[in-house]
Amino acid sequence: MSTPVCAIVGAGDGLGRALAARFAREGFTLALLSRTAAGSQAALTAATLAAPGLPHAFHSADATQPEHLQAALERVAAECGDIDVLIYNARGGYAMQEPLEVRFDELEEIFRLEVMGAFAAAKAVMPAMIARGRGSVIYSSATAAFRGSATNPLFAIGKFGLRALAQSLAKAYARRGVHVAHMRLDCTLDVPMVREWLGERFDVEQTANCDDVAETYWWVHQQPRSAWSNEVELRPYSETWTF
Repeated sequence: MSTPVCAIVGAGDGLGRALAARFAREGFTLALLSRTAAGSQAALTAATLAAPGLPHAFHSADATQPEHLQAALERVAAECGDIDVLIYNARGGYAMQEPLEVRFDELEEIFRLEVMGAFAAAKAVMPAMIARGRGSVIYSSATAAFRGSATNPLFAIGKFGLRALAQSLAKAYARRGVHVAHMRLDCTLDVPMVREWLGERFDVEQTANCDDVAETYWWVHQQPRSAWSNEVELRPYSETWTF
């Protein structure tokens, strides 16, 4: 009997790693997609340690190239079986700039990553989910999806678009059995990049533990269809809600 498949787009060494381990422990085969194998190595190792008997694998894909990403996910389905859970965990950077300083190419890049890539992933996996009458599509997002920014407009613009896409897909296809969730992470994640960036200023109590966040993703996938969440907000107890 084949195992269920979880595909993670943007399977890095932080939340991607935690998500890979969490779903692998539940018997899922993990398909990990990023631009390079190095980008998914930590997640692949975590999945293998959690469920060593399953054929977890890295698949090359560029989330800013929608046709490339869609084709990669379709290959995953052909090789591993239909995708039961899609987690879109790709995100843009945090370059500080005022809105009128944004270049057209930067705006196009963030739209491709946050919206077109997320849409391409949905187009690749949701038709089969609809045909089966079940499946979960989970988008990693941020509170930036709710408010613009004078200093980081690109991140807000991308997440606004992602939230609109998630709501639209949920409204159209929940009745067909597909659970679409928009996960708003109103926090700083405890990831290697953040620890390096903050250095001695890093305080674990001020961040969200990636394994704990992954637990909520699993909970969302497990929700009974009579009580589905589309918007889920997560923050550590220490968050001051000031951003």
